[in-house]
Amino acid sequence: MTTRMVILTLLILSASVSLSYAQVKEAVLTKKAEETAQAVEAGKKLYMKRCSFCHGNQGGGDGPVADYLNPRPRDFKLASYKFRTTESGEFPTDQDLFRIISRGIPGTAMPSWSNLTEEERWQLVSFIKILSEDPWPKDPPPQPLKFGPEVASPPQVIEKGKEVYKKAKCWECHGDSGRGEGPSAPTLKDDLDNFIRPLNLTKSWMYRAGNDARDIFVRFSTGIDTTPMPSYSDSLSEEERWQLAYYVKSLQTQPEPGAEIILQAKRTDGELPLDPNAPVWQRAEPLVIPLAGQVLVKPRWQNPSVDVITLRALFNDKTLAFLIVWDDPFKDNSHQEPTEPSPPETNTNYLKVDLSRGKYEGLRDAVALQFPVTIPPGQARPFFLRGNPGKPVNLWEWKADWQEQADRKTPVEVYNAQGFKKSHIPQSPESQAVMGKGVWSQGQWKVVMTRSLVGKDKTITFVPGKLIPLAIQVWDGSNGEKGLQMALSSWNFLLLPKDVSPLIYFYPFFAIIVAAGVERWLISVVRKGK
Repeated sequence: MTTRMVILTLLILSASVSLSYAQVKEAVLTKKAEETAQAVEAGKKLYMKRCSFCHGNQGGGDGPVADYLNPRPRDFKLASYKFRTTESGEFPTDQDLFRIISRGIPGTAMPSWSNLTEEERWQLVSFIKILSEDPWPKDPPPQPLKFGPEVASPPQVIEKGKEVYKKAKCWECHGDSGRGEGPSAPTLKDDLDNFIRPLNLTKSWMYRAGNDARDIFVRFSTGIDTTPMPSYSDSLSEEERWQLAYYVKSLQTQPEPGAEIILQAKRTDGELPLDPNAPVWQRAEPLVIPLAGQVLVKPRWQNPSVDVITLRALFNDKTLAFLIVWDDPFKDNSHQEPTEPSPPETNTNYLKVDLSRGKYEGLRDAVALQFPVTIPPGQARPFFLRGNPGKPVNLWEWKADWQEQADRKTPVEVYNAQGFKKSHIPQSPESQAVMGKGVWSQGQWKVVMTRSLVGKDKTITFVPGKLIPLAIQVWDGSNGEKGLQMALSSWNFLLLPKDVSPLIYFYPFFAIIVAAGVERWLISVVRKGK
C-alpha cells in the first residue's frame, strides 16, 4: 500500500464517529490484558496490520504516515499517555488503553477500533505494553485515582466554576470564550517541542477523552501528559475541580454539524444589515456545515484547522445577504505572497506537517462562497472544487487584509473559475458588486456578504423557489493555508422561499363549498329519480 493510499485510508477512518466513554461497556473494562505469549503474538499481528502505518513497526510513533499527521502518533516506547485515569506521569491502566482503542480520539487520525472484537482489542493492549522501553509495572499494576461522588450542577456551581477558571488561569491558553484564543496559545509546545493548539472548549464533539462533566473532571485531576495541561489535584480541591468541570461543560455551545444541507433564507423588510452583530441575523435559521481538508488535488491538505462553519441568509425584494461564522483563535489580517516554492506539479504526496513551526505569519484569513454561474437543472452541478470546463462557478472571496484597507470599496473579490487547473478570472470592476464586512472577536470571525438578487456579467441570479447549489472554502493564515491548501465543503443548497399569495388560503374553502354544492345536487337528482 502506497503512502498516499494509507493517508487517504486514515482520513476516512478519522472521519468516523468515535464512541463515547459510556458506550464502552463497563463490564468489559473490569478485565485486563492477558500477559500470555499467545495474546502478545496475536496483538502483534493486529498491530502490524492496523497500527504500524502511524505508530511504526517498533512503536516509536514514526510510521510512514506520521510526518503527515497533526498531532503526531503516540510513541509507545516512551509509555507516556495523555488520557489516563492514573496520576500525572504514571503508566495508564489496561482499561485506559482499551478505552482509547475502542473509542478512538476525536480530532485526530486515531479512529475507533470498535469493529475489532473485544478479545482482539485486549490483545492489542497486551502487545502495546511490551513496546515500552521501561518495564510496565505488574506488582502492583497501575491504579486509577479514586474520587468522591459526582456533585450536582445547579447554576451556582457553574458560576463558581467560572471563578475557578479565572483562578487556575485556564483563560491564558483557552481564552475567555473557551475558543483557544488565550495569550499563551501561540507559544504552546508539547514535550517533543512540537507546537500545539489548545482545545476549543465550545465544540463538544472535539473533546478527545469524553465531553461529560466526569470525563472533564478526570482530566483536571490527572493532567494530560506530554502537553502544557497540568494536573490540578494539588492546586484545586476536589470540589473546585467539579465546579470547573461543570463550567467547562457549559461552554460546549457550538452545534455539531448534522445531516441538513439546505439553507433557508429569511425574508425581511427594509435594508439588509452589513453589520455581522445586527440582531436581525438571529431571525434567520442557521445551517451548520462540516468542512474537510482539500485532499482532492495537488497540493493536498489533510490538516485544516477550521472544521465547521455556520451560515445564515436574509433577503428582501432586491438584495440577498449572508452571515458566515467560524472559529479561529488568531486574527490574521495581513498578507504577503509566500516566498517558499509551492510543491511541484509532479508531487503526488500529501503535504508534510512542520510541527516545529508555530503560528504562520504573513498569510491572511479568508472565506469564499461558491455558486454555479447559472442554476443547473436537476443533478447537473459543476464540480464543487472550483467547477470544471463548461460548468463555471462564481466565487465571492472575502479577505481579512482587504478588510483593513480603507481605500478599498469592498473587501470581497468576485471571480469565476472553470476548474482547479486554471487560474480564476476576476470579474470586471463594474461587476465587483458584492459588499462585505468582517469582524473578529474572542477567537471567532463573523463575515457578512451582500449583493443584489439579479446578477450580471456571468454571475448568478438568485431565483426564489429554486434550490441553488452553495459551497464554502476557508483559509486560516496562521495554519499556513493558501491557494488550494484550505478547508472546504461539498455542495449544500440555498432556498429563497417564494411569496405566498393570500388567495392560496381561499382555495381550500372554495373547494369545500363547491364539493358540498355538487354533493347536494347529486342527492337531489337521486331523490327525484326515485
